[in-house]
Amino acid sequence: MQRGTAADAPTPPARPARQRTPFWDNARFACIVLVVIGHAIQRQTGESDAAYGVYLLVYAFHMPAFAIISGYFSKSGAPNAPQMARVLTDIVIPYVIFDALWGLIEWALTGRGDPNLTKPSWTLWFLLALAIFRLVLPYLALLKWPLLWTVVISVAVGYLPNLDSTFSLARALGLLPFFTLGWWLREHDVVDRLGLLRRRSWAVIAGAIAVFVVAAVVAWTFSDTWRAARLGTWMFYRDPYGDLGGTEWWAGGIRLVLMAVALVLTAAFLALVPLGTYWWTRFGTYTMYIYLLHTFVLYPLREYGIIAGLTPDWLWLPIIVVGSVPLALALGSAPVRRIFRPIVEPRPAWLFADPTLARREGRKQDPTGSQRPAASGS
Repeated sequence: MQRGTAADAPTPPARPARQRTPFWDNARFACIVLVVIGHAIQRQTGESDAAYGVYLLVYAFHMPAFAIISGYFSKSGAPNAPQMARVLTDIVIPYVIFDALWGLIEWALTGRGDPNLTKPSWTLWFLLALAIFRLVLPYLALLKWPLLWTVVISVAVGYLPNLDSTFSLARALGLLPFFTLGWWLREHDVVDRLGLLRRRSWAVIAGAIAVFVVAAVVAWTFSDTWRAARLGTWMFYRDPYGDLGGTEWWAGGIRLVLMAVALVLTAAFLALVPLGTYWWTRFGTYTMYIYLLHTFVLYPLREYGIIAGLTPDWLWLPIIVVGSVPLALALGSAPVRRIFRPIVEPRPAWLFADPTLARREGRKQDPTGSQRPAASGS
């Protein structure tokens, strides 16, 4: 009997390509538009109750939502060499590049510059937070009740007066429960088991809209109260409670309430995110470009009072909010990505002992977990 060769062995069936879920790309793009809106209207909040109400509504949940989505696509296993290299190429190196750029801009415009990488410039704090999230997740996954521990950590750090914005540690630990929740939902297959991405009923959609209507009314109606309480700053998850006027022992309870509000609004937000594929869905795979570049567009508008002096509110506030959408689309467009790819997605092969670690084979994945074909130019 003739012995078969390796070529005669049956070929296992090819594993089908994993189908994308457009919902997550839609959610990412919606989140990044909210980031742009929040930064665009910030200078109006001092004089406009309507702008302040929108600002509070956005800041109540948009970064917690981003953290949940990022956690959902994060792995808790021990990282291999390529995954460790991605922390450098996708987070650390872009952070260094853009922080240096902001230092140069500040020096050119004001004559003052602070080349201090431990203090992130403007929006760059989230890159460091993502790096911290990735580093601590494998350890959190070893614990029983990781969600509970992260909530305890988030509340506890607010009592520490020496914990500040250095390396974004205060904000990272403050938002850690949301990132961990995202990972936990994926780890326990909650979304699929409960069918949360199947067709939604009108009751769910109506309920989500009602949640936002109530939140908007509360934010606007009591705007003077929220200003006096510095509620917007509380939502940064950055400052010690004592610096915010929360000197009582129960000040941590305020953070717990804000976390609960963020979860309710995030659930309502995700319930309103479309499930299907649309022409703008693909922009959800390029959120890092929008996140890193939109500040360069908004900076002169904010710093020179162009946005702050726009009245009346009923005209300019909607224009700014709606105008944030085409700005996000433009910054995620192919020409912009082609120009800025070397600094948003650097691949410094010279930095690594194994130069192949700087390459990205197969599918690209940015720090928020957004994946796309490596050869895609769209």
